[in-house]
Amino acid sequence: MALFTMNVYSTCLGIQTKVNVIIPQKDTTGEIGVSEKKEDKGYKCLYLLHGLSDDETIWLRRTSIERYAQKYGICVVMPCGGRSFYTDMKYGMKYYSFISEELPRLISEFFHVSDKKEDTFIAGLSMGGYGALKMALRNPSKYAKVAGLSSVADIKGTAERFHDTYVPIFGEDVNIPDEDDLFYLSEKCNKNSEKPEIFLGVGTEDFLYEYNQKFKKHLESIGYEFTYRESKGVHNWDFWDEYIQYVLEWMFD
Repeated sequence: MALFTMNVYSTCLGIQTKVNVIIPQKDTTGEIGVSEKKEDKGYKCLYLLHGLSDDETIWLRRTSIERYAQKYGICVVMPCGGRSFYTDMKYGMKYYSFISEELPRLISEFFHVSDKKEDTFIAGLSMGGYGALKMALRNPSKYAKVAGLSSVADIKGTAERFHDTYVPIFGEDVNIPDEDDLFYLSEKCNKNSEKPEIFLGVGTEDFLYEYNQKFKKHLESIGYEFTYRESKGVHNWDFWDEYIQYVLEWMFD
């Protein structure tokens, strides 16, 4: 695999921003310990989102995502989303527009990836789990599968817990639109024949467990088929390093 750090100007954000990209290398002759799946066509692409306290480096620093991804011969794109909850902020930057619209265009411009829906995937943890689910449910024609790990699945239900973080995103009254609510979006998306497949994973001791259970029950109530996995675990990288491997297997095997 090759690792690129992009320093690129975003018209949506109005600033230079960083994106980490890992992508298969066609010739790794002589590299020790590497067995890599290679394809001549455009690579399948996974957009992988970080959580509230992190940035575009964190998946590389806390997990073995590069080693896991090389098994499947995929491109993994890890952008910086700030503390935006991947939203076009009221007092801040347009991270939803950047991730959903501009970033895929930039990746296609610089890398040999497929732009087909069946080859495009998105996942994330915590804030990034929410962001991934929102991106996919809002754009059912863009993503084949989406995975949320330890997700902030109930954005409205966590308004008090994350109040200070939500103010610059949604305003002083923290008035959260339906288009940012996963319960509303999943019900709307469930009527779409192109709806993405969903994977939810959470630890039973995670402080967000009850919110994930609520979202799980909602999906069941509306008949939205999904894959769910839980095990003992908290809101930490031991859990996410294990579960990103389940996600990749579910997406690409």
